[in-house]
Amino acid sequence: MQKKHKVIVGMSGGVDSSVSAYLLKEQGYEVSGMFMKNWDEDDGTEYCTAIDDLQDAKQVAETLSIKLHQVNFAAEYWDNVFENFLSEVNAGRTPNPDILCNREIKFRAFLDHARALGADLIATGHYVRRCDAKNPLYRGLDRTKDQSYFLWALTAEQVNTSVFPVGDLLKTNVREIAAGQGFLNARKKDSTGICFIGERRFSDFLKNYVRPEPGNIISASGHIIGRHQGLMFYTVGQRQGLGIGGIKNHLDAPWFVVAKNLKTNDLIVYMFRPHPQ
Repeated sequence: MQKKHKVIVGMSGGVDSSVSAYLLKEQGYEVSGMFMKNWDEDDGTEYCTAIDDLQDAKQVAETLSIKLHQVNFAAEYWDNVFENFLSEVNAGRTPNPDILCNREIKFRAFLDHARALGADLIATGHYVRRCDAKNPLYRGLDRTKDQSYFLWALTAEQVNTSVFPVGDLLKTNVREIAAGQGFLNARKKDSTGICFIGERRFSDFLKNYVRPEPGNIISASGHIIGRHQGLMFYTVGQRQGLGIGGIKNHLDAPWFVVAKNLKTNDLIVYMFRPHPQ
């Protein structure tokens, strides 16, 4: 009799990882779940959803009759993800911490911990597909939910020891499966944005860790046309939220951020001019 592969599913309390656990169990894997707590700076505040998320994960695990492990990776997250995030912000760049979180936490710390528990594979609810050795990751079938971009930094080993059960499904199908199994999170709202910021404004969160330094907004021609609240709040290519519309002696056209001068603390913008017809 062939031995069943033991797989541990990273269960966030969301519908995608929950259905992933169900699908793997249906396919004959020996399945258990793992709830990871990666951020504890907001414990006890309105921004922390960990308690509710854990309860959702527990309900799914009980429904599927699988064991749910719990682990706290907050220290690893701070050292390997968040400090890099702050360093990039201070360097005038706009980092995407979720990419580093996937490489360092969800597919490294999680993988190592799962192996210590005897797992052969790990699984997540990411919308990606594994196809062949030459091109190990493909976009998820549901192009509106595709998450392959967030996994580009994974190593070959990390990819080869992972499975992505919902990658071949549409989100609507995933929710239908969850409802059919009686999962309470079947209609749970998708998480969006950076995980540790939650539903609050990015600028409000960032002020807790980096001191903003207001400065001048300068046009590409060198004229001061406004004031910014701190370079860390702006991204190259940004159009909205600059507060410089309707400037005298300028066309009524949108402005875009084109550069950030860290030495002079200036935000450089350029007005888009429509091509003449």
